[in-house]
Amino acid sequence: LAIPALLNAQNLKGLNIIMTSADAQTQMMGMVLATMTLKKHQKEVNITLCGPAGALAVKGAKSTLVKRPGGAKAVSPKMALKGLIKAGAHVALCPLYLPNAGKDASVLLPGISVAKPPLVAKKLIDNQYNNISF
Repeated sequence: LAIPALLNAQNLKGLNIIMTSADAQTQMMGMVLATMTLKKHQKEVNITLCGPAGALAVKGAKSTLVKRPGGAKAVSPKMALKGLIKAGAHVALCPLYLPNAGKDASVLLPGISVAKPPLVAKKLIDNQYNNISF
């Protein structure tokens, strides 16, 4: 059973992450797994930010530092997200976030777009991607 699963993982295109949590540690774990997927496994990463996690996409919005094991320098989920964007992750913000926050696309960090639901749905139902949510 483990061999087909391993072969399947090698053939995957990548990982879709739907992030909704406002909790910095939960957000950070999503960023850690995205980083491992992108850098260690050379797979595509698609992150869609929704609800409270949408604040990560907004310029100037605060993001709490999270302590890392072994005394490594604390990092915020927003800092990790910026690094993922630079490394090639695709990041989009739920299209409901901006109008309900009284904002427009001008507040988005560079490299973040407003999600297009048909495209997000297409990746979510594509069996060549694994889906996780935080």
